Amino acid sequence: MKLPLLAAAAALALGAPAFAQPSPGPQPTPLPAPIPAPRDIAYPGAIKLEVDATDTVRRIVRVKQVIPIAEPGRVTLLYPAWLPGNHAPRGPIDKLAGLTVKADGQPVAWTRDTVDVYAFHVDPPTGARALEVEFQFLSPTAPNQGRVVVTPELMNLQWNALALYPAGWFTRRIPFETTLKLPTGWSHAAALDTAQTQGNVVRFQPTDFETLVDSPLFAGRHFRLYDLDPGGKIPVRLHVVADRPEELAASPAIIEIHRNLVRQADRLFGSRPFDRYEFLLAITDRMGSIGLEHHRSSENQVEPGYFLDWNNAQADRNLLPHEYAHAWIGKSRRPADLWTPNFNVPMRSQLLWVYEGQDQYWGYVLGGRAGFLSVAQSLEALASTAAVYETRAGRRWRGVEDTTLDPVIAARRPQPWLSWQRSEDYYSEGQLVWLDADTLIRERSRGRRSLDDFARAFFGGRNGDPTPRPFTFVDVVAALNAVEPYDWAGFLKARLQDVAPRPPLDGLTRGGWKLVYAETPTDYFRSVEAFHKRTDLSYSLGLVIGREGDVTGVLWDSPAFDAGLTVSTRILAVNGFAYTPDRLRAAVTAGKSGAPIRLTVRNGEHFGEVSIDYRGGLRYPRLERIPGAPDLLTAIYSSK
Repeated sequence: MKLPLLAAAAALALGAPAFAQPSPGPQPTPLPAPIPAPRDIAYPGAIKLEVDATDTVRRIVRVKQVIPIAEPGRVTLLYPAWLPGNHAPRGPIDKLAGLTVKADGQPVAWTRDTVDVYAFHVDPPTGARALEVEFQFLSPTAPNQGRVVVTPELMNLQWNALALYPAGWFTRRIPFETTLKLPTGWSHAAALDTAQTQGNVVRFQPTDFETLVDSPLFAGRHFRLYDLDPGGKIPVRLHVVADRPEELAASPAIIEIHRNLVRQADRLFGSRPFDRYEFLLAITDRMGSIGLEHHRSSENQVEPGYFLDWNNAQADRNLLPHEYAHAWIGKSRRPADLWTPNFNVPMRSQLLWVYEGQDQYWGYVLGGRAGFLSVAQSLEALASTAAVYETRAGRRWRGVEDTTLDPVIAARRPQPWLSWQRSEDYYSEGQLVWLDADTLIRERSRGRRSLDDFARAFFGGRNGDPTPRPFTFVDVVAALNAVEPYDWAGFLKARLQDVAPRPPLDGLTRGGWKLVYAETPTDYFRSVEAFHKRTDLSYSLGLVIGREGDVTGVLWDSPAFDAGLTVSTRILAVNGFAYTPDRLRAAVTAGKSGAPIRLTVRNGEHFGEVSIDYRGGLRYPRLERIPGAPDLLTAIYSSK
């Protein structure tokens, strides 16, 4: 900006320079010293971790640690950031509070790293042998603060949220001795060995920090254990906690379905690459949702009625098969760039279309083979997935592999235009890609081989051995070629890396089925609608409506999109009458003959009338047999 002429003249007349010299201001803070890189050497001494989780009213978990000082000089303590299965730096650092550090009983100052907020620098006094650390983990007391993990009836503790560890070592070389104090009368489960229990205090056998973090804990007032492999050499158990004791009771037939899952996984993979497996299952609507894989356990939350209303709870059925398959896919075998030396080295997720995509495929297949869903329900679920990607407009500009970065890009926040933006499509579009591969192998080998052979050879491992075995893209291609020679590199690149407007539905056609749309929903579609308490008109109006008429989804370039509807709009009336789902469906059906579809809507303080020009009637996805084609899909989902 130029100095005004009058002001410049006055300055010159006074003998002052036309432009004043800036006064010295705050100087930039120098960058902190580098955080020590992890080394694959044994940490000298064991870190003692004491956790007090008894305050379930205020939901405050109190932590004490004694950390031996391994080397003279500065100590950098890290709070885990990059967590396996999260695919992003999601360590809940915002919930850590009240941090104090002492040495020989005397306070020692700590300084948070100004670049990496998960790092704390401590300069202990000369001669100090250990740091005494205390802090609180302030678990959310309401859902808008984050996932609720503690309630008066149950809790889900993840050790990564409850511990600091020293920089400079591989986490698998740092020993931890962990003690947990639970509310009186509560039971617990984790893939950890107990050394001693005294009252409500549990002391676990020493283990390394990587294994500790991979062994979360469920605890609760109401608890039940089901053995899923009685007499098996490698135990597989189902631990259930619930809001109410009656939710724990499962019929023998339902437990047999869960045992079938274990049998079908054995038949598929041919081994159990773990020394134990603990399903941790919470039946609750008070604790936050979770489905998170670990090598020897999994964290799972389902809605009340999982056992009691089994015939109708179809939307929750894929969870346990999906997470169990992860013991092989992603844990025993994991992408090389996801196996990092500690929890603060960034992970790279380009191969999540194997880690999650093939796991999504096998989760549904194992669920069908075990009886979590019938074969017919499995095909109905597959139709719903296929329809999503047939209408996924974002496929026109973005490849599947790019969505492997979505856990970092979007942090799993809701999207305004999901069908255009895409969001972690490596899961379910990956499922369709692997169905394509499976049916192609079956067709080319004339039924002699299938993706089952790839799963056994690639993921199988050795019984009882939980040692991770990393893999690369080249390894995947080589293993596919060992099953059935083909241009698998080109196959995967075209479907995952290239921008491809056409959805990968060849697996349906090759499997003897095609995607069609009918005016009535399948039982599976209706069950999922009821579970989510929504009205799903995605494939007619391009609209999903939640309770009380709130629009929760609009498909890009759909009739609803063209009419200007957006998420956050509320539908108040249909053709002049108060909104109900049935009235809207009836209006869509009447629209086939040219009747108008007029909606009275509200968006914030704005009211208006919207007219949707649509005459296609109600459309719901389902699969239809192709006459004369071999039925490979039924064979894939049938019990082995």
